[in-house]
Amino acid sequence: MYVAGFVIPVPEENFEAYKAWAKTSAKLFREYGCLESVDSWEDNVPDGETTDFRRAVAARPGERIVFCWQVWPSREDMEEAEARIAKDTRFDIPVEIPFDHRRLILGAFSPIHIMGRGTGED
Repeated sequence: MYVAGFVIPVPEENFEAYKAWAKTSAKLFREYGCLESVDSWEDNVPDGETTDFRRAVAARPGERIVFCWQVWPSREDMEEAEARIAKDTRFDIPVEIPFDHRRLILGAFSPIHIMGRGTGED
């Protein structure tokens, strides 16, 4: 298992547009082998004393934080998919997307502990 994570500031008024964009993107990622894709809209994101999600993405007033993750079978599967995705015109960034992609934070991670989803861990 390999996990890619994203944090994105999205203008509040773009909620429905983002939701539609996420649904379409998830279908495409599934075609390329993504096992799970979760897009989560800010519900309780406190301001930190030193750092927080808003500062990390330079969120502006009126923007909400979206936290996303994708689960891939392996790093190799994700990297192979990324190479193929780069050539797929369906992934071209349209003129208008519901967020500023320049402030998106992306990272990929190897799990060190998993609880739930049939792992036998409580």
